[in-house]
Amino acid sequence: MDDFMECEGTVKSFDSVKLFFKKDLPKAPKAIIIMVHGICEHLGRYNYVTKKFVEHGYGVYRFDNRGHGKSEGERGYVEDFKHFLYDADVIVNIAKNENPNVPVFMLGHSMGGFITAGYGVMYPGKLNGQILSGAAVIELPQSLELKKIDYNVQPHFKVPNLLGNVICSDPNVVKEYENDPMVLKETDAKLLGEIFVEGVEWLDVNIKKYEYPCLILHGGDDKIVTNEASKFMYKNISSKDKEIKIYEGFYHEILNETGKDGVIEDICSWIDKRI
Repeated sequence: MDDFMECEGTVKSFDSVKLFFKKDLPKAPKAIIIMVHGICEHLGRYNYVTKKFVEHGYGVYRFDNRGHGKSEGERGYVEDFKHFLYDADVIVNIAKNENPNVPVFMLGHSMGGFITAGYGVMYPGKLNGQILSGAAVIELPQSLELKKIDYNVQPHFKVPNLLGNVICSDPNVVKEYENDPMVLKETDAKLLGEIFVEGVEWLDVNIKKYEYPCLILHGGDDKIVTNEASKFMYKNISSKDKEIKIYEGFYHEILNETGKDGVIEDICSWIDKRI
């Protein structure tokens, strides 16, 4: 593509942890999308989506969450779920400073969807809108097992990553995920407890504070995060501008399903109407 810039680097977060990021920018982006990945994965798994967004005229900022990918931090660990929200704000500030007067949106998947929703509560008014994909915003059945582990007493108790087989209905995506050396093979109990117990409880208490325009998306056959999570968010947020769409037959990673181009078009159409 002509007049296209892509670069990468690191930036210090609030506590000096270095976050690895990439930015892909057409010459005059009509909007910026900040992408927040899910648990155990990394920004590189969003190359296709990024390419499609750039072709549509959007600039994309991606970063590896702390403890993931090429960012610093203990692998698969976080001391406090709010650290993820603070990290996201560092990237938002960079994107806004580098693109004055350009609308900025955030797209988060799974745990990244939780981070996106939490960001919406903690930082009102900084973005033009948010898109949530399979967002983990309610307590899940798996959390019952997690509660049996005292993650504050045993914060480094290792929990294997068993998500591979159910992330997507496309076996090629599953194979790539399981063979990806950058995908974490385990996480610490503390990270899981902070997100899926402490984090969702905090979000439940504060969900009415969420007011961003938002597009809430979920796979109808998601076997990791029930689509009841998206329905809960849609019902309980205070946003006046909100939409929800459930893709029947899609598993958790709707942006990797064989029908992913339709999902991307839905996102682009939604953004275009708000810029």
